[in-house]
Amino acid sequence: PTTGNAGILAIGAGAALMSHPADRSVTKTFSTSTGLEETLEAGAVVGGFPLQIGAAFATYGLGRAFKNECMAAVGGELVQAQFVAQALTYGIKGSVRRSRPEGGGYSFPSGHTTAAFASATLLQRHFGWKVGLPAYGAATYVAAQRVQGKRHYLSDVAFGAALGVVAGRTVTMPGGHKMAF
Repeated sequence: PTTGNAGILAIGAGAALMSHPADRSVTKTFSTSTGLEETLEAGAVVGGFPLQIGAAFATYGLGRAFKNECMAAVGGELVQAQFVAQALTYGIKGSVRRSRPEGGGYSFPSGHTTAAFASATLLQRHFGWKVGLPAYGAATYVAAQRVQGKRHYLSDVAFGAALGVVAGRTVTMPGGHKMAF
């Protein structure tokens, strides 16, 4: 735990609290748009733990197979970030126990959003903003899909994004692993 990570979580909690009053109206607006449904459909798979952890292990395995230490290091940290993200997410979900907009399971925070932002943060810290900006764009796409698909409220994805940033930061060394791209 660092003061930086505590600050990020405080910002995420503040964003979740401020967006909470609009949760139902934002979900209704997003979920009734058929154009958004088709556009965002892939986000359910992209942000899911199976794809995120699979891509992390594949990156690590390819790095080891081709003796590319950079790729193996990034893959190893991606694996760690995904496990940290899942542990944090499910610990909070089990404590908060907020129902999803469509009724089943627990909503707060969004695990897909947390996983996607964990990967984006790690990639940004390793490769800079050339990779980080599109990675955060993809993570935001995942978050939008979770709201549109009535799996989460806006406040769930707001806090999930902050939690993902913390998970990604937790497994990377501050300033020590920058890699040229």
